Amino acid sequence: MEREKITLTGVPETLLSTLYARAVDSRSRHSLLHDRTALDTVRRVDYDFRRTGMTSVNAAGVALRARCLDDWTAEFLARHPRATVLHLACGLDTRAHRVARFPETRWIDVDLPEVVALRNRLLPPADGDHRTLATSVTADGWLEELPADRPVVAVLEGLVPYLRQEDGERLIRRITAHFPGGQLLFDCLNGLGVRAQRLIPLFRRTGATLHWGIDDPRALERLHPGLTCLDVIRGCDLPGVRRIPPLSRAEARLTSLVPGLRDVFRLVRFEFPAGEGR
Repeated sequence: MEREKITLTGVPETLLSTLYARAVDSRSRHSLLHDRTALDTVRRVDYDFRRTGMTSVNAAGVALRARCLDDWTAEFLARHPRATVLHLACGLDTRAHRVARFPETRWIDVDLPEVVALRNRLLPPADGDHRTLATSVTADGWLEELPADRPVVAVLEGLVPYLRQEDGERLIRRITAHFPGGQLLFDCLNGLGVRAQRLIPLFRRTGATLHWGIDDPRALERLHPGLTCLDVIRGCDLPGVRRIPPLSRAEARLTSLVPGLRDVFRLVRFEFPAGEGR
């Protein structure tokens, strides 16, 4: 089997870390995602995955994050089967394959052109109304050209810390202004997490840089009238933490006991209403 040579660098290269984490999780008897597509994709890629620094311990953390976002997405679609799913910085993620959808659900995966080209070569197409859009999420125009006839659930996994604060806040404003209500789902680091990034091998090896640390996620409610923070969940408290391998559970437990660390990583869910005239 001829393998795909990877030439990504910087932030795009980090998508290989989460791909590999899902593959590692799929091999575990404690698997949360059972993402066999990720495992098959890793086998088709010519890349030294040791560069990711990914172990079974931190792979469990990636799987916990993905599982929570999957579950939130599925909950939203159960209430709004005709919704649009806007999956930003989708990378090589298989959420469109993992999450149970309805025939009338519209799913849009968005990432940089070189990432979308790689995704189209490596991943099988998802069922139903599914499309990919090749653009930077901070570029002008693309979002405003999307249909605004349905509520949206926007999933920004592994994206927000890489954005500069002004770009991230502008993106949130654009999403909430464009769609007739919906939810925003994303993970974030606090300021300590961003400052400590060079302690993480992945960032030293890829040259990727984190910019935006969010100490108080609820402060983002100011970005749109009616924007409401529904959930802020620490990484050590994520649903499913009892199902991950013992060493990973021990790490989560230790993190939960240290005040300076327990808020480093969190998942947040926001809801926003339709704007005037919608």
